[in-house]
Amino acid sequence: MSLEWINQFSVYPLVALVGYLIGTSNMAMYLAKLKGVDLAHDGGTGNPGASNALILMGWKAGVLVGAHDIGKAVLAVWLAGVLFPGVAHPGVVAGVACVIGHMYPFYTHFRGGKGFAAYLGMTLALNWKFALALLVVLAVLLLITDYIVVCTMTTVVAVPAYYAAAGHFVLMALLCVASAVIIGKHRVNLARIANGTEIGFRSAKRGDHRVR
Repeated sequence: MSLEWINQFSVYPLVALVGYLIGTSNMAMYLAKLKGVDLAHDGGTGNPGASNALILMGWKAGVLVGAHDIGKAVLAVWLAGVLFPGVAHPGVVAGVACVIGHMYPFYTHFRGGKGFAAYLGMTLALNWKFALALLVVLAVLLLITDYIVVCTMTTVVAVPAYYAAAGHFVLMALLCVASAVIIGKHRVNLARIANGTEIGFRSAKRGDHRVR
């Protein structure tokens, strides 16, 4: 084991910390506090993320929260590359940590969002061409199914599969960590689809479940 490899490996906790701290920023919580909305108890999904912001606060809030969550993951990947240029794949480590930070922020007793937008942002920063192609597929799926969770499951499976097909198995393994956590967080959504109680995208956009 070379000294250079050991030195690189010792930097990864710092890379992950940077990504995690960026990931803990939560626009849904900021907007909810400003508007006097209780994300956990006012209806919707109870989740501090873009989908619930859309349901409870309208499409402008949903777009702003989604853009923020995507943007912070892009920032985490980019910043890791700038700060740690001599480390192998710092962007993936920081991106995965950013997703985890979004889902488990330390200041809310580790209760955060479900990670889909942050995962998309990480994918966009790592490979924008693949991310744009994926977004086209997701738009078609959303149009057909009306469920954001279907897009989420497609994304977290497709991204590691893409890197596996390209022969980047280390990257695939790292991405699978974030994918597995996201899938676990969405079990309740999948159960609601099965029993017909999941809130569809078009219904959320219309504000059918919004607190008046």
